[in-house]
Amino acid sequence: MVMHTPLGLLALLLLASAPISTRAADCGSTASPKLDWQECSKKNLMLQGSDLEGANLFSTDFSLTDLSGGNFKSANLEKATLVRASLEGSHAEGANFAKVEAYRASFANIAAEGASFAGAELQRANFAGARLSGASFEKAELGRADFDKAVLTGVKFSFANLSRADLSNATIEGPAMFDRAFMFLTRIEGLDLSAAAGLEQAQIELACGDTSTKLPPGLSAPATWPCPAEHE
Repeated sequence: MVMHTPLGLLALLLLASAPISTRAADCGSTASPKLDWQECSKKNLMLQGSDLEGANLFSTDFSLTDLSGGNFKSANLEKATLVRASLEGSHAEGANFAKVEAYRASFANIAAEGASFAGAELQRANFAGARLSGASFEKAELGRADFDKAVLTGVKFSFANLSRADLSNATIEGPAMFDRAFMFLTRIEGLDLSAAAGLEQAQIELACGDTSTKLPPGLSAPATWPCPAEHE
């Protein structure tokens, strides 16, 4: 016997059997741990001290927003826009900043041990005083980035563009990865690179060091050191 199902009932049955879609981001919610601000616009806001631990901030636009002193531990900020934003003094241990756009952003004094900045656009970003042990900057764009007094032990700069970046007053107490990093006029005066991995003489020839720069065994300071002072 052929059963004829009314069209309305059939539609309900199809809806019931369809997979439940992911809940839409709650862009109107106030900052809180584990919230979902994916692809929301949070531009030019004052969000100092916000607790966004574990939050989903994928592709969120934080351009010109003050996020200083916030908590971003384990948060996902992949592909977020942080142009001229401030995360100064924030906690971001284990956070994901992969592929962020963060031209002239301030990460000064941030605690971001184990964080990922892989593939990020970080030209002229300020990492002064940042604690970055074990962080990854693989394939990141770091032209003219400032790492004054930053802790870079165990950092991965593999394939990164460090052109004119300033690492001269940073601390590297142990290994750090520089394989295939582009180091045109990278400031490494006084930097202890004796335990760094992946460095080649060609990179050193392009970089700017001085007599206090410590190089790995087998590499030597070029005759062009020290570089002249650069005026922007």
